[in-house]
Amino acid sequence: MTRRAPRRGFVLRPSDPDTWVRAPEPSAAQNGAKADRFTARLTIDVTPELRGRIKVAAFRRGITVAEMLRDLLTREFPDNPGGTA
Repeated sequence: MTRRAPRRGFVLRPSDPDTWVRAPEPSAAQNGAKADRFTARLTIDVTPELRGRIKVAAFRRGITVAEMLRDLLTREFPDNPGGTA
């Protein structure tokens, strides 16, 4: 009988959240992947009902859910160089 490879768990976050947030993303050269315009993935938990409403709204606007949420987040959190948050 063959042995299974041990399962890998999630990488633990650093104990200091500021260090974790400011840590650079791995470059495309490091992971061998093609460089993307969007390099970070954001995962949120929503109810199935909210997920459905989001998908319908994006469909009606003729865009993807990702595009719609990027626009929303950009509006809510604009670049503000030199300003205060």
